Amino acid sequence: MNKPVSNSVKQTINTTTNMLRPSLLSTSLFFTVTSLISTAAGDWPQWQGPHRDSVSTETGLLQQWPAGGPPLIWKATALGGGYSTPSIAAGRIYGMSYRGEDEMVWALDDAAGRQIWVSRTGPAERGVGYPEGPRATPTLDGDLLYTLGAGGNLACLETASGKLRWQKSFKQDFGGRMMSGWGYSESPLVDGDKLVCTPGALKGTIIALNKKTGDLIWQSKGFTDKSAYSSLIIAEIGGVRQYIQLTDASVAGVAADDGRLLWRAPRKGETAVIPTPIFYDNHVYVTSGYRVGCNLFKITFAGGAFKAEEVYAGKDMQNHHGGVVRIGEYLYGHSDSKGWICQEFKTGKVVWQNPGVGKGSVGYADGHLYLRSEGSKGTIALVAATPEGYKEQGRFDQPDRSRQNSWPHPVIANGKLYLRDQDLLLCYDVKKK
Repeated sequence: MNKPVSNSVKQTINTTTNMLRPSLLSTSLFFTVTSLISTAAGDWPQWQGPHRDSVSTETGLLQQWPAGGPPLIWKATALGGGYSTPSIAAGRIYGMSYRGEDEMVWALDDAAGRQIWVSRTGPAERGVGYPEGPRATPTLDGDLLYTLGAGGNLACLETASGKLRWQKSFKQDFGGRMMSGWGYSESPLVDGDKLVCTPGALKGTIIALNKKTGDLIWQSKGFTDKSAYSSLIIAEIGGVRQYIQLTDASVAGVAADDGRLLWRAPRKGETAVIPTPIFYDNHVYVTSGYRVGCNLFKITFAGGAFKAEEVYAGKDMQNHHGGVVRIGEYLYGHSDSKGWICQEFKTGKVVWQNPGVGKGSVGYADGHLYLRSEGSKGTIALVAATPEGYKEQGRFDQPDRSRQNSWPHPVIANGKLYLRDQDLLLCYDVKKK
């Protein structure tokens, strides 16, 4: 095993943003829809990866791990508290955290985990349910990145320096509302010249902003649900580009060009609706925890109108927040009622189930699922992504576990596995030699 490099990240605040004060001055993309985020092959530039589906494009990775897990390359510490999953592009890693009374965005060197810059974007809004920090994943787009804080602070920064370009408040600028009290968790979506996100306002649930200036382009018409904790995806149905979102009351699609409501299917959630929708073959799959379950809707377009028809509703997949990944005709994820399961996408039938590593999150790369337990040991497992059964190809317990749940999802990029745990970030070598 390679000797780990420990980096105590300094808490120097970027001088270009140190003047910011609390008064704010101002997560599937599916394979037939191309992401317009500027990125290189192997990068992980946003929530759930290049296509917002938890699927890495990496190949040539280890098909089995040695005892004790893959080699640890480096360890970064003192990042600050938070559940934000990192984003990775152009040799840098970006994330969010609380440091003292400040909400911060930071950039690390991917080679050794050393801090390049850190910028303050606002106050640490410590709500009852989010004292440890933000949970949204930064979205990278060329020389800019976009972040959303737990209190609804939306910011655009320069990737090179962390300099703030513009800033908006979901609550103050758009009348944002949440379904419950754990703070905004959505990861902003870049689509062409637009930045799209979900304040959950009475004037319109979803907004599209000019990504360069933050100016409002449109606010959704006919769709006024409160915001939940899910992140938007892009789809194209009937030749119409649209954004699909899951809330506590429904799943809906709005037109990308002007935000008009195209279709909406009532779907009652409870307490916290979190997982990102999955779009495949004109079907939308959604799931959430708290005994709600899963649903599949078929979306059709005929006679100039869209229609959402429920294909099935069931309790087999009750995914809290670890996400579900689609590989071919099958879904893989953790269900609060059954453990880790493989489920047929079109029918909802459970093919297999296994306790695995316990409740947690999932990513996919090169034929394998990467499972991460949220529990006290933070166990990570490599599992063959096959409907033939649960087949582990190695596991290890995360070192230096914090006392908090390890909610950030695993990231597989450029031959490496990244695991965030509060103020700690671990980087492992998973490239086949």
